[in-house]
Amino acid sequence: MTSSRLGTGLLALAAVAAAAQTSNKQDKLLHLNQIQVVGSHNSYNTGFAPSEEKYFSGHFPDAFHGVDYHHQPLPKQLDAGVRQLELDIVTDPAGGRFSHPKIVGLTKEAGLPADPDFDPQHELDKPGFKVIHLGDVNQRSSCQTFVHCLQDIRGWSKAHPKHVPILLLIEDKQGRLSQLPGATTAEPWTAETWNALDAEIRSVFPARELITPDKVRGKYPTLEAAVLAGAWPTLAESRGKVLFLLYNRPSAPAYLEGHPLLQGRVLFTNSEPGKPDAAFVERDKGSQDEIRALVKSGYLVRTRADFNTDQGRTNDTTRRDLTLASGAQMVSTDFLVSEPAPWTGYTVGLPGGVPARCNPVNAPTGCKDELLEPGVRTKEPSPSHQP
Repeated sequence: MTSSRLGTGLLALAAVAAAAQTSNKQDKLLHLNQIQVVGSHNSYNTGFAPSEEKYFSGHFPDAFHGVDYHHQPLPKQLDAGVRQLELDIVTDPAGGRFSHPKIVGLTKEAGLPADPDFDPQHELDKPGFKVIHLGDVNQRSSCQTFVHCLQDIRGWSKAHPKHVPILLLIEDKQGRLSQLPGATTAEPWTAETWNALDAEIRSVFPARELITPDKVRGKYPTLEAAVLAGAWPTLAESRGKVLFLLYNRPSAPAYLEGHPLLQGRVLFTNSEPGKPDAAFVERDKGSQDEIRALVKSGYLVRTRADFNTDQGRTNDTTRRDLTLASGAQMVSTDFLVSEPAPWTGYTVGLPGGVPARCNPVNAPTGCKDELLEPGVRTKEPSPSHQP
């Protein structure tokens, strides 16, 4: 090797070492709530098979308008830079409750061609929690059991141990799930149901890979006191880990039963400022000013950039741009940069194609986006809407 090549190689190694040192320094200063990521809404949803789509869109056109989207498998979304996922869950302790969706028979009665087998692996026959959108109508999922989804996520996480924390939004579903007459209903959730859910999570993710309320609360009297004091873990403490969030606020009392400060629990509840369990708040339709104030106070906030495919059909990016500027740590969409709206090309992503960026509201001065996940880039989001 010539001296010039040796010199160039040494300079390159020095540059890599300097970048790593800078990244490590930032990791120790930046906290989990001081970054922003884009997430997918109903991340597991693979949409409709052809005959099911024809039936549902013909009989329930308004409802179909709002659910006409689909996503790639969870690992593919993570590859594309998604760092917040959402799973809708029903309890099915005996198994088989959702194994025979009514839309399969309805398409046959309507004389439509048979679609591919709904569940060739018979996952829905197994006991345990299932991941479903609209029971009997739109319940094709890339991972139909909760454990399967968790295993997909952990598998990706172990292969990419330096990722920023993955935020997992859990929505429990109860009662009637679809408009079809005689549709299968989902069982109610109790404290025991939530105990079982926590157990399923812990069966896949060991404690060292979980960011839990206990770890955030530490020695503070309440979880809210901790987050208002800035006690969210640093990025150095959070890389390669996951954090679970309970979306439905009315479900919090059952989850808090016996655990008033979320002691021993896995999920952070969707709460309100002033309550002892307040650390995460949902503001799907919150204003930019309201969200900014919550972020500045220390809460984790989830909001949505689009609803019911409307923005995807018009390419109106007004709300998308407002929510990204609001500082909400999680901005969810039906149309990721890797999955643009088919009508207009509308997408939601972070500037520069990064999977995470320094929060525009509360990140410390000097924070650099490129150090959050060095070398990981996605496509740029679609341009802003021009009226």
